[in-house]
Amino acid sequence: MEKKKLQNISIAALIISVLPFATLIPVFLQIVLPDGLRTVWGGVNIACVIMGLCLSIICIKNNESRSLINIISTIISALLLMLVIGFIILALFLSFLQ
Repeated sequence: MEKKKLQNISIAALIISVLPFATLIPVFLQIVLPDGLRTVWGGVNIACVIMGLCLSIICIKNNESRSLINIISTIISALLLMLVIGFIILALFLSFLQ
């Protein structure tokens, strides 16, 4: 039962890790979103990155549940988290320059 539970968590982690890429859909369709919706979308993306990373770490911690899906979702979430942290640092740096 626990192996099935961890497998479901690993699939959920992969889906949540890939979900922030849905931000690119309006960009490719050249749709301009209102400011409030962009803010909410950004907050959801940050929450998805953190949640995906936490779920991936939970799954990858157990040696029996380590699989390619878990490794891929951990890598995706870690890269997206570094990207988010980079944007936050850049925003703080630019706000201090002004």
